[in-house]
Parts: sequence; C-alpha cells; structure tokens
Amino acid sequence: MKIKNIILGLGLLGFSSCNHLLEVTPYTFSSGDNYYSNEGQVLRAVNGVYARLQGIYTSDFWALTEMRADNTNYQYDESDRGTQQREEIDEFLITASNNYINTAWANLYGIVSQANVLLSRIDDVTFADDNLKQRYIGEVKFLRAFSHFHLVRLFGEIPLHTVEVTTPQEAFTDGKKATLEEVYAVIVQDLKDASQVLPNSYDSSNKGRVTKGAALTMLGDVYLTRKQYAEAVTTLEQVTLLGYSLMDNYGDCFNPNSKNNAESVFEVQYDQSIEGENSNFIYMFGPRNAKVQLLGFTGNLGGGNIPTPSIYNAYEVGDLRKNESIQLFDDASNASFQEAVAFGGKMPFIKKFYHAPYPEDGRSNENWPVYRYGHVLLLLAEAQNEAGTGDPYLHLNKVRNRAGLAPISGLSKEDLREAIAKEQRVEVAFENHRWYQLLRTDKAVQIMNDHGVEEKARLSRLSNASYQVQDFMLLYPIPSREIQVNGIEQNLGY
Repeated sequence: MKIKNIILGLGLLGFSSCNHLLEVTPYTFSSGDNYYSNEGQVLRAVNGVYARLQGIYTSDFWALTEMRADNTNYQYDESDRGTQQREEIDEFLITASNNYINTAWANLYGIVSQANVLLSRIDDVTFADDNLKQRYIGEVKFLRAFSHFHLVRLFGEIPLHTVEVTTPQEAFTDGKKATLEEVYAVIVQDLKDASQVLPNSYDSSNKGRVTKGAALTMLGDVYLTRKQYAEAVTTLEQVTLLGYSLMDNYGDCFNPNSKNNAESVFEVQYDQSIEGENSNFIYMFGPRNAKVQLLGFTGNLGGGNIPTPSIYNAYEVGDLRKNESIQLFDDASNASFQEAVAFGGKMPFIKKFYHAPYPEDGRSNENWPVYRYGHVLLLLAEAQNEAGTGDPYLHLNKVRNRAGLAPISGLSKEDLREAIAKEQRVEVAFENHRWYQLLRTDKAVQIMNDHGVEEKARLSRLSNASYQVQDFMLLYPIPSREIQVNGIEQNLGY
C-alpha cells in the first residue's frame, strides 16, 4: 500500500494515503474546499499529519532537546563552521535569529495546522463505521498534543489555535499568546479524548499508529511536568496494564530489525528502502572523520550530538546499556579534535542509531523512539515517589534488572528522587528527553552551569560567555521571523 502526497488548501499541507505509514509516491492536487468528501481522503490526511513527524527528527530538533543539556555537545571542526548556530544552542549563546529554533517552530506548528484542518472538517464526512472516524480524530488529537507539548516546553506561552486558519487575518497577526494554563488545558483534553477512542494495538499493516498507551503515556508525562503527581500516577499505572514489556536486550529497542516491538509505546517510522522515507541519524551523529571507517562511504559525518564525559561517566559499573548506547571511534585522525582527549584519544558517538551496513550513502533505517516502556516505568516511579503512593522501587528495579544492575531499596524520598533521575538519564539517553527532565525537576540552571564549568575546563575553544545560564534561558527565544511577521511578543531576556 502507498502513502501518496497531495497538497491541500493554502499550499500549507502535504498529506498521504492508505494504511502503510511510509511509502510515498506522487499522487494529485486538490483544493481544500472540496477535498474532504470520503473516508479515503480523510485517511490520506491523517497519514499526512504523521508524515510531518519524520522531518522533525531528521532535522536538528535533537539540538534543542538533547544537546542543550549535559548529555551531548558537538565535534568542533575549524575547517567547517557551517553549524555555528547549532553550537550556540549548546553553549547558551542563542539569539532569536537562530535558524534551528525557527525550523523547530515551523515544523511543530505545521503539525498543528494540518491537525486543525482535519479536525475542523472530518465531522462533515460520512463513514461506514463511526468508530473508525473517532479513531482518526484520536490519532490527530494526539499529534496536535505532541506538538503543543513540545512548543510549550521550548517556548513557554505561545499562540494557540485549535481550529482551521482560513484567512491571513486569523493567523497570529494580533501577536497574542495563550497562557501556560490555556495551552496545557488543550493538551490534556486532546490526550484524554485520544485515550478514550484509540485501540490498545493494531494489526501488522497499521503498526506505528498512535495507541491508547501512547496517549496515556504522554498524558502522564504532562501531569508529571505540571507536578500533578497523583494524576500522573493514576494515568501511568493504566499504561502498565496494556501489555507492554521490556525487551530482554536493551539494544533491540533501537535495532531496525525489531521495530515497533513489545517495549515500543510510540516511535516515528522510517524506511530506507523508500525514497524520502529514510532516517539519517548516524549521518548527523557520527564523528566527522569516521565516515569511511564506520559506513564505507567517502566524505564527512555530522559530528553532532557527541556524548559528553558527563553522560559517559554516569553509567554504573556493569551497566549493560552503556555499550549499547555509546561507541568509541578509535583513529589517529582524532588527534585534531579536543573532544577526544577525555576519552583517551577516542571519539564517542551514539551507538543507538548505528546499525551498519547501510546500502546507500545518506540513508539509514532506524526508527525514532518517542516513548518506550522502560521510560514509562521510570516516569511512574518518579510520580509515585513524589506523590508518596505505590511502590516506586518495583518499577525502578525492573529497569535496573534489565540493565544488569543490583536492585535499590531503603532510600529516603530525596535520595530515591536522585536515584530515579539518574536512572532516567541513562535509560533514555540521546532520545530527546534530557533537557525536559532538567526543566521538569527544576535542575536545569544548576546542572548546566556546573556542566559549563566542566566543559570549559577541558575545551579551550569555549569562551567565557559560554554556559552562563540564567533563568530566562530555560525558554528559547521566539523566532525573530514570527515577531516581525506576526507581532508575537518576545520572551523576556532576549
């Protein structure tokens, strides 16, 4: 089956068709006014919203959510300064003109826009089975909540639209921002609605679509972010009853041969065999000087999202996750890069997204894990510890057992909080959760300033201005283009 691209409405939307979430071939063009008339067109539109997820993770979104934190930095190459704006994200030197935050804003609002079009029109379409219509609505509400949840954590108060924008006057021209409470209210309601209509699982032809477990997991994450711990516990406990389980081998969570496995709650789908549907993570994350040795192709890799000594040393002795998560590239050419010094001349890179051989340059086959059951268990342990209910050790130690580590018991609430936080850091390292964890636990300023001291002590290229982290930097600036075009008020401090 094929997903087929079409363009709708104001030229904003590219949608896709049929049940398979990946395959893309040219289809047709249709105006927004007459497009939504049958089930097949709605399905193509739903799949088109999913398709926007791919571009988020194959762009530099990881720089905002992972490299911003203490897990990764970048491989500094004096001969190529094309990624300087990305480096400014890592060093807290960012400005509103940064292209990477503009891309993230546009990609996330693109999902919101497409979701709103579909939700505004689907009621007028007749379905043979109303349950299918409600499922499509649930899937799209989840995806809209996904985007809003990222936007509100990255930018704070944001413009909020929940219906289709049909004229330029309806788009952000008044510059109004919604409050955090208003944004989160929409997110929570979307996820509640989705969890009521989405199935627990799908048949093989629909693998990768949003499930009830994905909606409940994100809702639990939202509650935890909002420090509504009792609600987080109740919500995440429901996920434990839906049949998920930990993979025996941690590395299999990321192996392309075991996509959408028993531990997968939600992952973004990629397929290297289909033009335009491949991922590219190793090409972004591999050491710049390692392409021939690791992949067999000439040229350079991206040198982005390079693991720091901080995360490398965060793993306990004997933790089986370490070797599945980080690999050290050993080559004489590393002598040119300061980042390798702390690792004995070896260059670290993220192994989770490296499964050679790759048949074609620039194309890889890994999916992106948005939520895994191992993460769910640790979020639940965190919520239970904060709420003072349940048995957080039960869930924490399931994850530790899979990692080959001894169980933990008998800690104070404060010490258990730190143990769970450390476990989360290594369990979901490089999966775009670390920055959000630091924000949620109110540790971002302290940890990142301490991290900056460590980084400047080992990397002479860093200026004194780097890592001077202040409270206002916990939000990104509103992209300057949005301020100029739509009159949106800039976040304080920028």
